[in-house]
Amino acid sequence: MLPPRTASAKSRWAWFARRLGAVLGLVAVGLVGWMWWASVLPGSYSALDMGVPDFGGGAGSETHAAAHGHISAAGRGDAASTPVAEQTSVPELTADPDRPADVHVELTARAERVSLRGGEPFDGFTLNGSTPGPTIRATEGQLVEVVLRNEDVPAGVTAHWHGVDVPNAMDGVAGVTQDAVMPGQSFTYRFVAEQVGTFWYHAHQASHPQVVGGLFGALILVPAPESDAATAVAATPPPVDVVAAIHTYPGGQRTISGALGDSHQDAAPGDIIRVRLINTDSTPTSAWVTGSSFRVLAVDGHDLVGPTAVADQSVQITAGGRADVEVRVPESGAVRVQVPGASLVIGPDDAHADQASAPRDQVDLLSYGEPAPIGFDPAAADRRFTYDIGRLPGFLDGRPGYWWTINGGLGAGVPMYMVDEGDVVAMTISNSSGEAHPMHLHGHHLLVLSRDGVPSSGSPWWVDSLDVAHGESFEVAFVADNPGVWMDHCHNLPHASEGLMTHLAYHGVTTPFRLGRDTGNDPE
Repeated sequence: MLPPRTASAKSRWAWFARRLGAVLGLVAVGLVGWMWWASVLPGSYSALDMGVPDFGGGAGSETHAAAHGHISAAGRGDAASTPVAEQTSVPELTADPDRPADVHVELTARAERVSLRGGEPFDGFTLNGSTPGPTIRATEGQLVEVVLRNEDVPAGVTAHWHGVDVPNAMDGVAGVTQDAVMPGQSFTYRFVAEQVGTFWYHAHQASHPQVVGGLFGALILVPAPESDAATAVAATPPPVDVVAAIHTYPGGQRTISGALGDSHQDAAPGDIIRVRLINTDSTPTSAWVTGSSFRVLAVDGHDLVGPTAVADQSVQITAGGRADVEVRVPESGAVRVQVPGASLVIGPDDAHADQASAPRDQVDLLSYGEPAPIGFDPAAADRRFTYDIGRLPGFLDGRPGYWWTINGGLGAGVPMYMVDEGDVVAMTISNSSGEAHPMHLHGHHLLVLSRDGVPSSGSPWWVDSLDVAHGESFEVAFVADNPGVWMDHCHNLPHASEGLMTHLAYHGVTTPFRLGRDTGNDPE
């Protein structure tokens, strides 16, 4: 209804302003409603439908796009445009099924009341009745077979072999490489130990509550007797090899390998000890040593070249990351390896080891050690990607919030990084989100080329978990040599469920597994 002709100009303008405000309000409500509706995920969907294909600017991207099935009549991601004969399904990417296992392990997952010695009980999870779960050890070249049984964990379980470049079908990501193992079910993992170093395994179904609650353990892969690495170790054999899994259980209970406060490892004066530090928490931590200098022997399962002795410094360990440090027990006293809230004393039973606060200085792995050949040329990369981490308000699967973004995208709008087997891939990871993020690409290791424009000048620094602080930018590179559909996410596990997760997908690889509320698969 229009205002009467006799109304003053001021009254008419007020009427029009009210009507305009109402119209704009309806438009705003409609826009918000559309944003909500567009963000809601279907009850069942493929990981390959999530993300905007990014081909890294390589030659033939349009052809590559069609081959990946991400260009179709419906504009949705599927494998329709890839000939069936050229497709490989994730379950086909396994170790030799006819090869007998060299190492066989059985793990039974349970939900139960957990009591740490001297700690507060909590409702958590165990593997074979304990947390951490059993340490699994294998020798380079052996075929490892692990049978995971779920006795009564209601949400289901999986086992992800963190840092081990297993065949894709063995990666243990619910809804991407397998279905969650529900109560009463089992799943058998088989992979050849082609790497050497310190790794770990953990749940990747409802991963944040399950890992915090205790579903994790260490995996140690040692050199084959005839290898160069084994020969080097034999020249100066360390009499003690210590696994130190750092974990914070519910209630803020900080532990090393399940022990609260101080734990002890017996060793004699003069002994050289390799301490395998594993950060199983969702935030970075640091470790430092009193009573001895130390060397950083390895990071994320890769030996460093030319490690030198350091003192009065700490080494930072990314969430999900590992650092092997070497210490020598002094002739009198003991060595204390410390992390915030817990420590490991190494030496005779009655020996004393001083405590100290964390040093101000940290070992800078960008310049630590000596340069060495890397085996490929990052300057000749076939694909170049950016991974810009930010934060925006919006809707994620119908939930309003302030979410993490990748290249400005949220939910299905994040990039999906597309590669061919054999590609040399360069990636720039930058962070303007306001918080640090430990980034983890499954199935591959990244070589750090530079940080904030400063080139790496020390030992080749290979990582599977890289802490990217707010305002930092890293250049990394890798060879795409492990076909599959691989999760690429923040290992601050709540952040992954809050949007900081995407995939690296290989040409022609499809997955039959489904994500979504109707599937029972919830990897984060």
